[in-house]
Amino acid sequence: MIKVAPSILSANFVDLKPDIEIAQSGGADLLHIDVMDGQFVPNLSFGPGMVEAIRPITSMPLDCHLMIENPERFVTQFCQAGADIVGVHVESTPHIYRALEMIKQHGVKAEVVLNPGTPISMVKEVLPIVDQVLVMTVNPGFGGQKFISQMIPKIQQLNQLRQTGENDFAIEVDGGITDETVESVYKAGADIAVAGSYVFNSEDPVAQIQKLKTRATA
Repeated sequence: MIKVAPSILSANFVDLKPDIEIAQSGGADLLHIDVMDGQFVPNLSFGPGMVEAIRPITSMPLDCHLMIENPERFVTQFCQAGADIVGVHVESTPHIYRALEMIKQHGVKAEVVLNPGTPISMVKEVLPIVDQVLVMTVNPGFGGQKFISQMIPKIQQLNQLRQTGENDFAIEVDGGITDETVESVYKAGADIAVAGSYVFNSEDPVAQIQKLKTRATA
C-alpha cells in the first residue's frame, strides 16, 4: 500500500494544528513540509522554526523538502529542528554529495530531489548514500498544479535501478497527486505520494487520504 504524505503548503497557515491532527488521525504516514526561499523557486514558505513548532504536536515523521539555493547552508538547522527526512534538489547545489552527507551525519534520512526536466543520470552517483528519491511531478513552487504524466517513465527507471540490489531507497512523488493519478505512480514503483490541495482543500481530508491508499492498489 502506498504511503501518503499530506503537504501543509495547502493547510490552514493561521491554525495548522487541527489540520495536522486530522491528517494523522486519518491515516497519513508522514507530514510533508515544503521549504521555499523565493530564489530556487518563485515562492516563499517555511523555515526551521516551523519544523520546531510542529515537532511536539505530531508523531508523524516530518518530511522536509528544501527548495532552496545552496541547501547545505541550512540542512543542520532543519535536522536540529526535528526533521526526520530532509530532501535537497540536485539542481540547487554543486555540492550535492556534501549536502546529503551532512544530513546523514545528523542521523536524519537523506533525500535527493529531481525537477521534471532533470534526468536520473544527474543523481546516479549519490543513489548509494540516499534513503529516498523524490520525483517532482510538477514544476516546484506552488500547490494545485496539474500532474505531468511524462514523469511515469522516470519513476519506472528509478524502480529498476533499485532492483539490482546495489541501491536501497524509497521513491516519493510530489505534484498533482489525486485519486486519478496515484494508481499510475504506485504501479510505476512509487512508495510515497505527497498530496496537498487534494487533501486539505477538501471537505473531508480523512476520506481523501484513504481514497489515495485504496485507489493506488485498485
